[in-house]
Amino acid sequence: MSRKVTLKDVAARAGVGSATVDRVINERGNVSIEVSRRVLQAARDLGLKRILPERHHRTIRIEVMLARPELPLIARMRHEFQRLTTLLDASIIIHRTILKDERAETVARALRRTSCDAVIAYMPDDPVIREAVATLQTRDIPVVTLISDVPGSARIAYAGPDHFQSGRSAAYFMTQMARTAGPIAVLCNTRELQSHDDRIRGLEAYLTGHSTFSIAAIVEGRDDRDRSETRLRQLFAAHPDIVAVYNVGAGNLGVAAAIRADILTARPVFVGHELTQYSAALLREGIMSLTIDQNPELQARVAVNHILKHFDFADLGEDDHYDTKPLQAVLYGPENIPEVPQI
Repeated sequence: MSRKVTLKDVAARAGVGSATVDRVINERGNVSIEVSRRVLQAARDLGLKRILPERHHRTIRIEVMLARPELPLIARMRHEFQRLTTLLDASIIIHRTILKDERAETVARALRRTSCDAVIAYMPDDPVIREAVATLQTRDIPVVTLISDVPGSARIAYAGPDHFQSGRSAAYFMTQMARTAGPIAVLCNTRELQSHDDRIRGLEAYLTGHSTFSIAAIVEGRDDRDRSETRLRQLFAAHPDIVAVYNVGAGNLGVAAAIRADILTARPVFVGHELTQYSAALLREGIMSLTIDQNPELQARVAVNHILKHFDFADLGEDDHYDTKPLQAVLYGPENIPEVPQI
C-alpha cells in the first residue's frame, strides 16, 4: 500500500516549510504567487488527498489614473471602474485617482508615487511618461494604458481601440456623406495624445487616395467647449466652403455651437467620438452625423483582466474579455442610439 502523502512531503518537493504549505492549502495568505504556484503544483504531482484551491488569491490593489473628470468619456470611464468594484472578487481593490490635469509631468509624478500593485492610466506619449513606466517596471508594478497608448513604454498592455482605424473610418463616412467634395475641418485636443494623433493620421491616410477632399486645417481645442467653438468659428469664416467637420476628441458641444452659427455656406457632415447624453442629443437633432464610440465598459474590463492575467490571478477564457488586440469601436448614427446612462 502506498504511503499517504503529507504536507511535509509537499513542502520538501516545493522547497518550502510545512507552515508555508499549510498557508497555501488553507488559503491563509501571506505567500507570494510564485511560491503558491510551486506548492500547489507539488501537491498535485504527489497526489495529495485534499481539495486544493484552484489558484492562490492575494490582494491586488489597482490604481486607475484619470484626469479631467468633466469630460464625458472620463466620467463614463470612472463609472465603469466603479461598477467593476462591485463585480470583482473582494481581493481585487480598485483605487480611482483623479489627477489635477493631464500634463505628462503630472501623470509621471503620480505614476512614480503609486503604492499600489498595478496601474491603469490614461496618459500622453511623452519621454517623462516612458521613464516613469520604466521605473515602475523595476518595482514589478505592471502598467496598462487606457484610451490612448504609449507604445514605446514598458507598459504590459494597451486596453483600447485602434485609433488609426477610427480615423480612416471617419474619413470614409465623411467622403461618402458630404453633399460635395471639399475641405474638412479637424478639431483635436492636441496631437501629443497618441489617440488623437493616430486618428488624424488615419484620416490623412484615407484622404491621400481621395484628392477631391482635403484638410482645411487642424485646430487644437484642448477639449474645451468655448475654445473649440472660437477656433472653429475662425476657421469657418476663413473657409466657408468646408463640407465636413471631424472632431477627434471631446468638445462636441463647441462644434455644435459653431455649426449652428451658420457661418458655412451649408451645414457640414459632423463626425465625432464617444456616445454621451450630449452626442446622442446632437445625433437626434441632426447636427451630428455619426459618433465613433470606444466602449468604456469593455475597455475597463479588459484593462483589469490584463492586470489579473499578469498576476496569474485567474485562467481567463474567451468569455472573460481578455485579448491583446485593439478593441473594436462602435458606430452610432441617429437610427441606432441606445439608452445612454446619465452620469
